[in-house]
Amino acid sequence: MTRSLTLYQVDAFAERAFQGNQACIIPLEAFLPDDVMLAIAAENNVAETAYIVRTGDSRWNLRWFTPAVEVPLCGHATLAAAHVLFAHEGFTGDAIAFDTVKSGCLTVQRRDDGRLAMDFPSAPVSEIEVSDEVAAALGARPVQAWGGIFYAARFETPADVQALAPDLKALKLLGAPGEGWDRGNFGCFAAGGEGVDVTSRFFAPGSGIDEDPATGSWHTMLARIMSERYGLDAITCLQAYPGRGGRIDAALRGDRVSLIGRAVTTVEGRFYL
Repeated sequence: MTRSLTLYQVDAFAERAFQGNQACIIPLEAFLPDDVMLAIAAENNVAETAYIVRTGDSRWNLRWFTPAVEVPLCGHATLAAAHVLFAHEGFTGDAIAFDTVKSGCLTVQRRDDGRLAMDFPSAPVSEIEVSDEVAAALGARPVQAWGGIFYAARFETPADVQALAPDLKALKLLGAPGEGWDRGNFGCFAAGGEGVDVTSRFFAPGSGIDEDPATGSWHTMLARIMSERYGLDAITCLQAYPGRGGRIDAALRGDRVSLIGRAVTTVEGRFYL
């Protein structure tokens, strides 16, 4: 007998459809075998597929998969998962708690303005030198760089960021100091932009994604950098993925960061196994 799963596709950090970053959300009674969940994510072929399993009145377990790997933290798919629970799965509360293996408990609060606010960890960052290898792979030399959960590269102007055309094969082999999953994942940013405090792009060939349209986990690092370098504890951000882009507000509070945005459902259907 063919088994089917409910599937939602959501544009996260988007004001309307065809903006932000796509995520597929699949509610489950229990997690499937890892190889099956990875195969489903590869079939979906969007930046992330998230699986949620209810464990209490307002509590779910949450896991995220790119088409290539399971990742320890994903912002846009967490936002999308909360949106699905609020908009489609009958959850009537104001806050959701997601328990994760590597990122602890992540909470999502429904705001009066209709946006969702996520509470995420924000790991420390440290300034590092820009190597010739990184500059060559990015196709332009950053003026400053940091290591953390990703490699962060600062450029002089938003136009410099928007003009980047990196060598993705070369980027995949490089990365910030750390443990494994940050390798080949690069956030590139500049202060300012049209109506925002910071403009960025995120290249993630190390996670099987050439360029990500809107990346919550990147903004946990970006929020800390903007606070430490510019004294801005609350920032408005544009992730300037060509043709889509995502809007994310971030506010740093100690070792946590609030990520705020909207989400829009574009597909509701069945995934057949």
